Amino acid sequence: MLAKILAEAAGGLFPPPDGSVTVVPQPSAREAGVIAFSAHAVVFTDEDPAWVREAIAASPADSLAAPLSPFFLSAFAERTGRIMNTIDLLTAATRLAGRPPVAVEPVEDREHPRIVRALLFREDVRAWTAPGGVVILGRGVAGRWEAAIEVDPDARGRGLGRALALTARHLLPEGDLLWAQQSPGNARSVRAFQAAGYRPVAAEALLVHHAG
Repeated sequence: MLAKILAEAAGGLFPPPDGSVTVVPQPSAREAGVIAFSAHAVVFTDEDPAWVREAIAASPADSLAAPLSPFFLSAFAERTGRIMNTIDLLTAATRLAGRPPVAVEPVEDREHPRIVRALLFREDVRAWTAPGGVVILGRGVAGRWEAAIEVDPDARGRGLGRALALTARHLLPEGDLLWAQQSPGNARSVRAFQAAGYRPVAAEALLVHHAG
């Protein structure tokens, strides 16, 4: 159910902006969370939906903000025994055909630090290196393909982040949609992904078993 909601939202068909909350089952045991669209929140969890609605209603925050408020997220984390690292901007882009703008080499070493970290949060992880950076793809929430990039400190300020984010769209192994999360405060990352054609879809808070 969550996969369908995400796919429709990426295509511009958003949940109704009526201030309501939709509760759906977790697609996997790895993460629970909240995805907030315009005036509509989706909570994915195996907890009792009645508890979710009561906890959101008990938040002193504005009703539209309550699902992502510290009051509810703290209660959610305590209830599930999980942790939440941050609230991300959730973006999506379509696959691009042809040769990527950056020449990359696949990383075969499964002990590579970026792969090790990615495996905590994703499945089917694969990575590529380029001079000055790394591109990582893997299956995350509800099986969606997610991209992450990393730019070396001495390679920043040259447009490499945008180029790597664009390269990820060419490397998508299957399907037509690639997702990426950025911390809203990381303006460089937000700008790089938007310049590479990723469009904002929602805000997302994931509750996981590992620190970021």
